[in-house]
Amino acid sequence: MTGFGLSAVFYCLSFTPSLLPRSWFLQGVVAGLTAALGYAAGTAIGALVRLRWWPSRRVELIAWRLLFALVPVLILIFLWLGTRWQRDLRVRLGMEPQQEYDAMRTVGVSLLTFALLLLTARLLRLAAHGIARLLERLVPESAAYCAGFVLVTVLSYGAFDGLLVDNLYTTADRSAAITDSGTGAGVVRPASALRSGGPGSLVGWDSLGRQGRNFVTKAPTQQQITDFTGKPSTEPIRLYAGLASAGDVRQRADLLVREMDRTGAFDRAVVAVFTPTGTGWVDNDVTSSLEYMYGGNTALVSMQYSYLPSALCFLFGRTQVVDAASALITAVHDRWAAMPATARPKLLIFGESLGTYGTEHTFGTAEKMVAGADGILLEGPTFANPIHQQLTRDRADGTTVWDPSYPALPIEFASQASELRDRTGPPPKVVYMQNSSDPVVWVNPNLLWHRPEWLHGERGPDVTPAMHWYPVITFWQTTVDLIFANKAPTGHGHVYKSGTVDGWAALAPPPGWTTADTVRLRDLLDR
Repeated sequence: MTGFGLSAVFYCLSFTPSLLPRSWFLQGVVAGLTAALGYAAGTAIGALVRLRWWPSRRVELIAWRLLFALVPVLILIFLWLGTRWQRDLRVRLGMEPQQEYDAMRTVGVSLLTFALLLLTARLLRLAAHGIARLLERLVPESAAYCAGFVLVTVLSYGAFDGLLVDNLYTTADRSAAITDSGTGAGVVRPASALRSGGPGSLVGWDSLGRQGRNFVTKAPTQQQITDFTGKPSTEPIRLYAGLASAGDVRQRADLLVREMDRTGAFDRAVVAVFTPTGTGWVDNDVTSSLEYMYGGNTALVSMQYSYLPSALCFLFGRTQVVDAASALITAVHDRWAAMPATARPKLLIFGESLGTYGTEHTFGTAEKMVAGADGILLEGPTFANPIHQQLTRDRADGTTVWDPSYPALPIEFASQASELRDRTGPPPKVVYMQNSSDPVVWVNPNLLWHRPEWLHGERGPDVTPAMHWYPVITFWQTTVDLIFANKAPTGHGHVYKSGTVDGWAALAPPPGWTTADTVRLRDLLDR
């Protein structure tokens, strides 16, 4: 009874909105899983209660009748509310609303998901009972059932961890490695000596990996840059080292510095170091925006540290991004710092998602970040970033957690890219861009039991007022948001893209750069 009741409550609450809209299929899976969690919790609570008090048959009958009368009504109400909440959230984020009939498909998927999970639980319970019956011949009944439960639990965990998690990780790693060996459509070996993999390059084209080949070939052409600036431009330099380019991170970093010397990178107006996401991907809007702004007088460098997506790297290999970011940033910085101060180019550093984590660990403190480069742009920082946590915790009184202020240092936060245009005073040295609907920034294990600050008081500009915190459920919903965080429109979720122009313009605008130029470049990149 308690299992059924709590399952119904959890099922209804699963339709409440979170940071991002959910498709009908995903909502169905979420609802089924959430209901299963409620059923498990309710069954456990009921078992504990019955140890002290067993309700009479009459009380049980009344309770069941009430549940059968109320639960269908509640489900219909929350199904209707959930449809409206999802539609309003999609409109808020500039997305097409779902069809009304999707609600029925959601119910079907949720029931199927719940049934599969319940069947699995019942089979495990039968296995525990079967083992207990066998052990009853040797030990007392209570000890036999306890042993049966423990044995099934251990075997289930071993199967999940050893067979499922390890095999999935291994399979994902192999699949990612195969994908990394491929080349994207339309990507060909560069004919320019100013690109890694091109003529005279110290880095072999085949060693760059899929994302590295994309990085070095997708720069805007000199003619495209000239058309935008209306002035003669320079061919930009792009350099990259893949996992196969050298034996370890330090060798790859040293190889890139030699590539920079070969191409004359330190003679450019700007040198920029990019810490990529897990697979080695760097958003081409981020790199192209800097090249357009400076008329191609730039040298951009990046280095791969994994085949796997950021989520898996975050769970299983965070040290990889820290080691790679530290090796590359340190190698480039040391070469740059050895130049006469009057002859140095601007040194800019960029990190997105897991790349922000590696960048922060490279410097260690906010003060060292400010002093370590001419500008550092960090997009979508993770909840585990230590410097981001400290700056947010020690923010100025009266500022929100999603748009904090830290006046002690030239560090700027932006929950919307456009707000960087309105700032006054000297340019910051570090800019954090964090969409208020980005689950990468806000998901945190503390959501399980603690209401987050970003749901207190004033909400972020794209966080729906209909979102509320519920123990366990909000953590689960926000975690699910991660799945489609990169599918949201620009400026929402984990999608920053052309908004980076505002970040670069706040950090290191070229001479004569105006707000009109920022808008014009964003329009160009969004086409």
